[in-house]
Amino acid sequence: MSEEEFSQRIQTIRQQIEALHTYIMLNPTQQQQVAKAMEEIAASLENLLVLSEQMQTSSEAMEVIEEELLKQNEYLAEERQRYYDLFEFAPDAYLLTDAQGVILLANRAAGALFNVLPNILIGKPLVNFVAEAQRSVFRIKLNHLSSVYSSMQEWEIPMCPRRGQSFDASLLVAPVRDSSRTLVSLRIIVRDMTQYKQANLQQIQSAAPQLLPLAAAVETPRSLDGLQVLFVDDEADAREFITAVLEQHGICVTAVASVGEALEVLERWSQGDPPKGRSHPDMLISDIRMPDEDGYALIRKVKALEAEKGWRIPTAALTAYLAEDRAKAIKAGFQSHLHKLAEPTELIAMVAQLAGRG
Repeated sequence: MSEEEFSQRIQTIRQQIEALHTYIMLNPTQQQQVAKAMEEIAASLENLLVLSEQMQTSSEAMEVIEEELLKQNEYLAEERQRYYDLFEFAPDAYLLTDAQGVILLANRAAGALFNVLPNILIGKPLVNFVAEAQRSVFRIKLNHLSSVYSSMQEWEIPMCPRRGQSFDASLLVAPVRDSSRTLVSLRIIVRDMTQYKQANLQQIQSAAPQLLPLAAAVETPRSLDGLQVLFVDDEADAREFITAVLEQHGICVTAVASVGEALEVLERWSQGDPPKGRSHPDMLISDIRMPDEDGYALIRKVKALEAEKGWRIPTAALTAYLAEDRAKAIKAGFQSHLHKLAEPTELIAMVAQLAGRG
């Protein structure tokens, strides 16, 4: 019962008492009616007592509920602060954008990476910080997310901080969708991979003098002389090293720097300009992580060419990233997978196996 209803009950009792008093004064002989009225008043008072107890119980319950809500609010405030601190002071650049890539939230690491205060980043399209030559590629990847329902994607794309040098960036992109699976926002972690890639190249360069003699000493059960390999890698040092290892075993290597160049080579071969009368290379080895189009894009296009022209080209994925998932490469269509820093013996063994000469 509300406070207003309780007040009305009290007012009714007062009216009954006043009516009884008036009645007694005017009719002192009507004792029966007086007794009945008194019974009604007693019943009303009893009801009021019950209602008062109910209100007291409800009040105590409300106090308990309010106390629990207060504790929950304090807990939620602490959790919110904890997650905010994790976001704000995370070592990686962390962004929240809308479905079009406009920045909604940015932590301190993101501000430092792009050489802009975090609050200045808010409202800016992330594409503004992508290297100009790669912006169309970034937009294509962004638009593609609306129709692809993967939980996480990893992009490698050059980015440019404000008043700073461009760098090779790895973007971990997690789409956020509503109940109807409509894309509503993106959680993005941006990492500068320049030092990591330089370290890998330095390892390759420093290991080359020791590894090349080892590669030359590798014996394979059958000769690899004349084997035609198309090798795709955007890193010049990696192309030179892998080419040197393969050529020491008589393998003829055509090394290119991009998916587009690789497709041009395949097209020339298919049009009658292949070495030694072949219509396609004996094998394709490709890096996975490349700007513009990656190794996964290449394998899809090679599979389409195979279906169109009746080819069957053994393929292998090569990567400098330890986190690269071998199962993902195999699922995409590659028949084998190897790390760039693997021993030359492993590379030659893989080539021999794929070529059916091992």
